[in-house]
Amino acid sequence: MFSHKTLEKNIGWLMVLTFVVVSIGGLVQIVPLFFQKSTTEPIEGLKPYDALQLTGRDIYIREGCYTCHSQMIRPFRAETERYGHFSVAGEFVYDRPFQWGSKRTGPDLHRVGGRYSDEWHYVHLMDPRSVVPESNMPSYFWLADAPADASTIQKKMTVLKNWAGHPYTDEEIAEAPAMLEGKTEMDALIAYLQVLGTSGPKSN
Repeated sequence: MFSHKTLEKNIGWLMVLTFVVVSIGGLVQIVPLFFQKSTTEPIEGLKPYDALQLTGRDIYIREGCYTCHSQMIRPFRAETERYGHFSVAGEFVYDRPFQWGSKRTGPDLHRVGGRYSDEWHYVHLMDPRSVVPESNMPSYFWLADAPADASTIQKKMTVLKNWAGHPYTDEEIAEAPAMLEGKTEMDALIAYLQVLGTSGPKSN
């Protein structure tokens, strides 16, 4: 068998054995998670995003909000005191893709739902510095004039139901375009923000 020194000089064997070790380690860590209910089943009270919230989530992703805001509160005192109860796996069952992130130019948003009024979010998105003077967040004023796109919402919800197991009813899918009628992208984004973390555990 190769000695460690010999192995380091043989690039081919080093690559193969590194791949084997990483694969075994990954399987040992990842595979058991698929059999733990706490990581694969929604927490009590969690519902999939409705048509307006789902559209808002798409806008959140499109505008790159995840590059400055995380949605994952770590179980550390400094985080829970500022943001609320730490995040649990069952809260993200209907997030595809999840928005955990690790960059925090702005604060974590996982428990922002219900913390501020719709009016506050509107003013903040129109002119962030009018409510947070030290903010370096850009304005998203154009969202207030852009109508929410209802052309693909039924297809999105149908795919999430049939291929990802989201429990949408046929009635919810049929009524989805009506929920977006007369709404702006600003309305949709605010609806998404207002639901974040609202089904999760509460801090004592």
